[in-house]
Amino acid sequence: MTVNLSKGQQISLTKSGGGELTVVRMGLGWKSAPRRGFLARLTAREIDLDASALLFADGSPLDVVFFQHLTSDDGSVQHTGDNRVGGAGQGGDDESIVVDLQRVPAHVDQIVFTVNSFTGQTFEEVDNAFCRLVDETTGQELARYTLTGGGRHTAQIMAKVQRSGAGWQMTAIGVPSDGRTFQDLMPAVMAHL
Repeated sequence: MTVNLSKGQQISLTKSGGGELTVVRMGLGWKSAPRRGFLARLTAREIDLDASALLFADGSPLDVVFFQHLTSDDGSVQHTGDNRVGGAGQGGDDESIVVDLQRVPAHVDQIVFTVNSFTGQTFEEVDNAFCRLVDETTGQELARYTLTGGGRHTAQIMAKVQRSGAGWQMTAIGVPSDGRTFQDLMPAVMAHL
């Protein structure tokens, strides 16, 4: 059963039948918003949104997984590859980041997921954008956060997973920001640790 998250909402990453999740996938999907008018359609560009995962320990950045660094140094987090045009909308994922929670080193206490418009278009030009958390073992969607509202921003701090006791929990952040890369977002991300 999928939980539709609202900004700031937290969910525990525990299987419904008990036990902890072992491998989760954060999926990102989007498509270009329909363009109106003849000239608008002629000048439309593809939108390249990029998903990133930033790994932290005690508030300090340790590693990042994104389209130019597809696997974390420890191998626990893996990006499945860059999609430069989107198109899945509310269907499948255009970009995915897989996290093997059991392999994440003990000193890593938070993983923050961001999305940014590498091509610089604002979210006003993006339609049906979402992020979702999937139990990679079963394929079951656990949570979905819809990136609604458009806006003149070029990035979004989507969600984070953080250690909670012996397990993990997910928090939907959903805060707009600006930047073409994860590096541009670091000051805004730090406020959510």
